[in-house]
Amino acid sequence: MRGHVTVPGDKSISHRSLMLGALAVGETVVEGMLEGEDVIATAQAMRAMGATVERDGDGRWHIHGVGVGGLLQPATALDMGNSGTSTRLLMGLVASHPITATFIGDASLSRRPMGRVIEPLSRMGAAFTASPGDRLPLMLRGLCPAVPIEYRLPVASAQVKSAILLAGLNTPGITRVIEPVPTRDHSERMLRGFGADLTVEVQADGTRVISLRGEAELRPQHIVVPGDPSSAAFPVVAALLVPGSDVTVANVGLNPTRAGLFGILRAMGADIEYLNRREVGGEPVADLRVRHSTLHGIEVPPDVVPSMVDEFPILFVAAAMARGRTVMHGLEELRVKESDRIAVMARGLAHCGARVTEHEDGMTIDGSDGAPLAGPSSIGDERVPTVAAELDHRIAMSFAVAGLASQGGIRIDDMAPVATSFPTFTSILADLGAAQA
Repeated sequence: MRGHVTVPGDKSISHRSLMLGALAVGETVVEGMLEGEDVIATAQAMRAMGATVERDGDGRWHIHGVGVGGLLQPATALDMGNSGTSTRLLMGLVASHPITATFIGDASLSRRPMGRVIEPLSRMGAAFTASPGDRLPLMLRGLCPAVPIEYRLPVASAQVKSAILLAGLNTPGITRVIEPVPTRDHSERMLRGFGADLTVEVQADGTRVISLRGEAELRPQHIVVPGDPSSAAFPVVAALLVPGSDVTVANVGLNPTRAGLFGILRAMGADIEYLNRREVGGEPVADLRVRHSTLHGIEVPPDVVPSMVDEFPILFVAAAMARGRTVMHGLEELRVKESDRIAVMARGLAHCGARVTEHEDGMTIDGSDGAPLAGPSSIGDERVPTVAAELDHRIAMSFAVAGLASQGGIRIDDMAPVATSFPTFTSILADLGAAQA
């Protein structure tokens, strides 16, 4: 695999650009927006609540906001598709507005629990009627004025933190979130960039105390979205595993709360070089040059999990072809993603010949010492293993990369979910030399 590619814009930043732009007064312009289904769901929801959201012929997005407190009652249910981020963050936005909204989603999203967001937002005064297990469909009735709270996160979750802070924008007084384990900080960076009065205090033990003064007036911004490190993970690992590869992935966001995977891969022996380091819109960015490498197993420190929680499926693939044992714990969050990513990846990798031990909070993988997965077969042979992606985009892409480094290929039952986050995935791999049957 050889070449120079650019991955889609960062999904987390794309979501937040639309939401904060919709709450600013004036026009926010966004370049490099991820145009996957998850982000489109957020755009449609903001339109439904009064904002004007348009894309011009040059790929720039223009958002004319309604101001903090100005969201309107949506006429119909907000369809979040497969996007847990859209759902949880928009629940925070609605919670402090005097409107009622019903949230619905596809089969995968409707299996995901929302209780961890419902609990703090209920303390702020929002009322919820949810399906059994605190799942979608659910109806949220916001309260205005809402009640400011101080909330200590029981589990590391950027989505819960962000939902509380977004609710705090239209809440009088100080809303405070205490974060014992740091998570991705796009919300804090972008809220400050839009003009919110937000401070972050880091205590001696590393605990972050984030304070937001409510009833904010947000200013419109011009945002350039860097490439999504979660998407970049797939061509990066593909290049590491396929012999002879030399791939450059351009314009990758390297926010330290998001880029943990690249440090772990380098600790495993990966040849990843950071080129042209720079800052774009307050976010660190670089081009990644990646060459085929012999990886070795390591014990992954649990404290890096929040900075790479979405990248563990593709790390499992890398570990399956490394030399020696890779041990990963502290991954409970993976069981409540689009699928139970620990169980689904363990089953799929075992089906492809990997030596996997599943734990309640993680996985131990004994690598193949660089030998390809999937056994002696060829594309079209009935012995080519078929894995179930369980409607999970990151599972599907991870096994696609595993197929590139297998003896005869791997079949994935459904690649359609990939459009939620990385609609150009297969074309980018094809540009680098991958074959798809």
